[in-house]
Amino acid sequence: MPYPLLLVIHLFAAIMFVGTVFFEVLMLEGVRKHVPKEAMRSVEGAIGQRARAVMPWVLLLLFGAGFGLAWFHRAALATPMTSHFGLLLFIKIMLALSVFGHFLTAMALHSLGRLRSRASQRIHISVFIHVVLIVLLAKIMFYAG
Repeated sequence: MPYPLLLVIHLFAAIMFVGTVFFEVLMLEGVRKHVPKEAMRSVEGAIGQRARAVMPWVLLLLFGAGFGLAWFHRAALATPMTSHFGLLLFIKIMLALSVFGHFLTAMALHSLGRLRSRASQRIHISVFIHVVLIVLLAKIMFYAG
């Protein structure tokens, strides 16, 4: 697949995923104290159900395009310590794999009925920090000396 097409797919999937994480962490957490618990549970349940239906496809596109993009940069990834670009790309990929691990953990906990509010909140905050770092790396890796 051509690099520009992979880049566009990766970008739009990243927007969907990162936007969802930002919404859940920054918006929903801020609304929680202003909405009755029962209403918040309903809203969170509906959002969670929709996210579980959509996010696997978004992640498939995001990681599929990401692997394709990484293939184009395989020389830099073969020796990541020899260039700033290679090192930052390698770190970005490690963070992305960690996010994927968080996603798998959340899905497993949910399927076992063990994804409680506190665990979900911790996973969301961790993923939020990860995606902020990934976005920063994505922007600076093409400009770092």
